Amino acid sequence: MPLASIGRRHWFQAALASAAVAAWWHGAKADPAAVAPIKQLCDALIGIMRAGSGTPFPQRFNTLAPMIDRIFDLSAILQVSVGPSSWANLAPEQQAALLAAFRRYTIANYVSNFDNFTGQRFDVQPDTRRLPSGDEVAQTRITSSSGESHELDYVMRRSGGDWRAVDVLADGSISRVAVQRSDFRRLLSGGGAKALIQSLNQKTSDLSGGALT
Repeated sequence: MPLASIGRRHWFQAALASAAVAAWWHGAKADPAAVAPIKQLCDALIGIMRAGSGTPFPQRFNTLAPMIDRIFDLSAILQVSVGPSSWANLAPEQQAALLAAFRRYTIANYVSNFDNFTGQRFDVQPDTRRLPSGDEVAQTRITSSSGESHELDYVMRRSGGDWRAVDVLADGSISRVAVQRSDFRRLLSGGGAKALIQSLNQKTSDLSGGALT
């Protein structure tokens, strides 16, 4: 069964790098506060999958948006992706515009990938994996009705007293941040914030079938 059947058509298309984090992990008793947000996210994803492509894209986008805002530290992810020094050199208004474009792209990517329900289920492991940095990895697995499954893990970091996701590891090792870092930095160095914003906006439009422009 293709990956499309479990709702992740586009996830691996840009998978050019693999983060070798597995060798660093050691088991740790789960911090319920680190796992709980991912359980909520998985429930929300099942919800928009059940809504399906028959529900207008903007409606599914608006349904999922509050959950993405709550679960992910999008500002931290973006700053790592473009590079801390490059981020610091951007004017505040450029930072705000870039973060807004990245937010819309991130939400649209989830809505596009998780758009069909055919009996899939998410299983969230009760134990986290701890990284040397102190981050916790909440491990999930999405399984199709035929039994095919894929791992989708979330690197969780405590921020302001809450646990928030700062990376996603596909099949346990492919870092979403590492994959997008090369593309983001290339665009930023070649055309500045404007080029990266235009690229993110175009991707959002493509993912939404033109519903979000």
